[in-house]
Amino acid sequence: MISKPLKNQQAILDKLGIEALNAMQLEAQSAIHRHGEVILHSPTGTGKTLAFLLPILAGLDVAIEDVQCLILVPSRELAIQIEQVVRNMGTGYKTNAVFGGRSVSKDKMDLKHPPAILIGTPGRVADHIRRGNVNPSAIRTLVLDEYDKSLEIGFEEEMAEICSSLTGLEKKILTSATRDTDIPDFVGIEDPLILDHSDSGQSWLDVRLIESPTRDKLETLSGLLCHLGDARGIVFCNYKDAIQRISDHLHKEQISHGCFYGGTEQLDRERALIQFRNGTYRTLLATDLAARGIDVPEIQYIIHYHLPHREQEFTHRNGRTARMDQNGVAYILKGKGEQLPEFIPKLRVESIPPGASPEPAKWQTIVLSGGRNDKISKGDVAGLFIKEGNTSPELIGRIELTRDESYVAVAPSEVDRLIDRLDGTKLKKRKVRLFKLDMRPGVSE
Repeated sequence: MISKPLKNQQAILDKLGIEALNAMQLEAQSAIHRHGEVILHSPTGTGKTLAFLLPILAGLDVAIEDVQCLILVPSRELAIQIEQVVRNMGTGYKTNAVFGGRSVSKDKMDLKHPPAILIGTPGRVADHIRRGNVNPSAIRTLVLDEYDKSLEIGFEEEMAEICSSLTGLEKKILTSATRDTDIPDFVGIEDPLILDHSDSGQSWLDVRLIESPTRDKLETLSGLLCHLGDARGIVFCNYKDAIQRISDHLHKEQISHGCFYGGTEQLDRERALIQFRNGTYRTLLATDLAARGIDVPEIQYIIHYHLPHREQEFTHRNGRTARMDQNGVAYILKGKGEQLPEFIPKLRVESIPPGASPEPAKWQTIVLSGGRNDKISKGDVAGLFIKEGNTSPELIGRIELTRDESYVAVAPSEVDRLIDRLDGTKLKKRKVRLFKLDMRPGVSE
């Protein structure tokens, strides 16, 4: 099946703030238009999502009222991210994301009028196919995004079940940041076109080694974060228990931060990412769950508080910075007497200039009890805060909507006054409640 490029592609790129596609995206777009099986290897942050979405959108038929494209992803965060990208493209095609942790009944309501593009985790998608909420025989395009991660975390059974049900497939697109994962037979790949850009996208990464004078690296970490000031970055740890210990220490040092790791509630993880995106947090403490497949803004640095056990994860972590032709720094924190793995290059030890103090947060986040499902727009929220709240526009930052809530970055000096003034007022003919997310991770008032 050969599809034609989108007629309004430049308008879509303009909406996304992108001047032009990069070399990988152009090659992938051409390949997906012309070939039925495409495997794309390219590092995290190089724009794989847009590379496959543009040709997929070009192949959709507005007259078809079933799911035409299924995108399988390894995490709910990646599902939400891709759904938001499609919405931001403003194509007019219905798109929904389904994943564990969300009410099945809410999914069923969304799927009652089938989306053209369905994005989901394997377990939840397989469940909806079993329930008859999705017609698999109508699906023409299958995307396995970050397929190596899906296989790694044990979705083989569900993925095999889904693949066997897709009897009308015409296109298969597989993406990965690495090229060392075997593709199982159940995917049914026969004669793929392989695009290997796995060595691109990291040439602007600067790797630096910071050595702690003690085995415990907490003081060194807080000193480095103070030195980095208002730059935005992720601190990677191997264990969630360590994240709690580090979080307690940073809280005492008055260094604002969020926490993101498996085992926390989905809502807490979503809110941590929202506050990271809107500037409430400049630092995110995370496990390798954040190494790929999450929607975060430009990141100036990452810090390896713990080194990963494998070179592959070292690469994925580093891929969160130096993205899309931007510069970035990866710091390695080495405790006294700690041995570095062989895949770490020999680096000169650098020192941290003393005397820096924590940067106060520029924004805090207010939650409003209404979102996209209530037909509320960003303009509605901005109007409420600026007109009814009598707030200057420059004191309002990023506004982000989910299905059921709206999140508004607000100057700290305005937060309490706005909540007192606007809590219980009406927006789109419904009473809305407001509360602030506390600066302590996972705590709300």
